[in-house]
Amino acid sequence: MNATVNALANASEDMTADLQKEINLLKVDLEQKDLLVQQLSEELFRLVKGNTAFLPNAEVHEHHSEEMRCLAEKLAMVENQLILSQALIQDRDREALELRHTIQEMGDRNRMLEQVVQELPNIYRAKFAERIVPIKQKIEALQKENRQLHIELQSLSFRLSGRTRRPAAAQQRLELPRVIPALG
Repeated sequence: MNATVNALANASEDMTADLQKEINLLKVDLEQKDLLVQQLSEELFRLVKGNTAFLPNAEVHEHHSEEMRCLAEKLAMVENQLILSQALIQDRDREALELRHTIQEMGDRNRMLEQVVQELPNIYRAKFAERIVPIKQKIEALQKENRQLHIELQSLSFRLSGRTRRPAAAQQRLELPRVIPALG
């Protein structure tokens, strides 16, 4: 996810840089054309100011008018391109800002998730310790009961072994205690 966001941010920065270069070139071109128009205007004014012989004839005047109209159209196109480029730059800047904000949010979320992952082993150990206590108690109770039954079994075995040495007529039936298993 971070790689995609970084790639988008880099692409956005590259596009912004390219657009900025193009705008700079257009500005330089526009400044040069403005300078040429200014120089032409000054030269025409200087030539026409005192010399009536220099007044253009209809043919020359028409050619200059056509050239001025063509230059005005080019200037309008350059201005429109400049406006579009500025709008594009603003869009890219807004998009870059949104991407930076998204990157910041993802980074914060990533740090939070890393912290949770680091805390998980301790949480699982605590939960396991809580759940194992009743099991340990039951095992201890069963072991205690097992020892008690083992002792009783040994006692009975000892008593039985003593009775088997007596004559068969003297033997009586041995009553074993009943063991009730503990529920729980």
